[in-house]
Amino acid sequence: MARKFLYVIAFCIVLVIAGAIALSLFSAELTRMAMVPTTEFVEQEPFEESVYQDPALWYSRPGIGVNDPARWQPAYANDRGLLPTPAEPPAEPFAVFFVHPTSYLNRANWNAPLDNGGDPEAERIARIYLRGMASPFNAASEIWAPRYRQATMGAFLTDAEEGRMAIDAAYGDVREAFRYFLSSIEPGTPIVLAGHSQGALHLKRLLAEEVRGEPVAERLVAAYIVGWPVSLQHDLPAMGFPACAAPGQAGCVISWSSFAEPADPVMVLTAYGSTPALDGTAPGKTPMLCTNPLTGSYGGTAPASANLGTLVPEDSMEKGDLRPGLVPARCDERGLLLIGPPPEMGSYVLPGNNYHVYDLPLFWANTKADVIRRVEAWQAQAN
Repeated sequence: MARKFLYVIAFCIVLVIAGAIALSLFSAELTRMAMVPTTEFVEQEPFEESVYQDPALWYSRPGIGVNDPARWQPAYANDRGLLPTPAEPPAEPFAVFFVHPTSYLNRANWNAPLDNGGDPEAERIARIYLRGMASPFNAASEIWAPRYRQATMGAFLTDAEEGRMAIDAAYGDVREAFRYFLSSIEPGTPIVLAGHSQGALHLKRLLAEEVRGEPVAERLVAAYIVGWPVSLQHDLPAMGFPACAAPGQAGCVISWSSFAEPADPVMVLTAYGSTPALDGTAPGKTPMLCTNPLTGSYGGTAPASANLGTLVPEDSMEKGDLRPGLVPARCDERGLLLIGPPPEMGSYVLPGNNYHVYDLPLFWANTKADVIRRVEAWQAQAN
């Protein structure tokens, strides 16, 4: 009996090892099998111009009140426990348009449904993302964050035409929401564009197609295109705005993608290098934009002591507190943001020490201060 038991244990160990090897060798293929829809693509009817008048199509907008996830405030943690977040100095009135990252993981559809309340899990995750990623912008007088028929996660893991069509359909919703946002805020109000991952991808295109060369371009404080590569050579010229070179600069673009060390970004760099940028050219090995969120400048290095507060979430990611001095930041020659040894942030670190989900929470307090500083710089220029 004991020998049989040992045989069973040995067999289980072999299975685990074999599974680990398979996952290591074929993780990309297995992920695609699990995430890419096999259903037929359903054409998304474009929204009418008036559709975003419906408050139900916004996670955040004026009038929502205490249920607005972007208005959530964390507390600071120190040796005395949790302390309220210090009040920031008042900034000039400004409005934020924030586009949330992918929260729809279902392979039943290429685009997330919005009717009948949408997909419950996608809606729950989107609100959590907004609490952690849109809240650094809550010094704004107005924050607008639309619901949109986002492309499912699997759309980004395939070369199939359906994936591109799903992403295009999602962008159409974001564009319509942005147009309504502009029509709703006071004329002349300075604006901040911010988004993460899929949201950042849509904002890249929005800058090129809806902002560049338009009157609203003069009102752009900054565009925070975080967690999605921005090619210095093939994206920025098409977007029509320079990279932010200094913390007191307005009318510019900010971007970073976070990796702990040792970093293994091969999957990200391969996708970046082979995917056409805004000018239609694949960037190859040309560098991506890396703004150091601890200095507000292009490139460079800053110690952990410069970090005003990392939002460290509970594992559910529904709550968290700010911890100063947790991680440093260094832009490398490829345009990746390196944050030193892996910090304990939770269960959602991606392979290769990719801290994609935590791009904004890692630098929550510095991002909030950066926005205020750039709004004040814009106002000084306007006067």
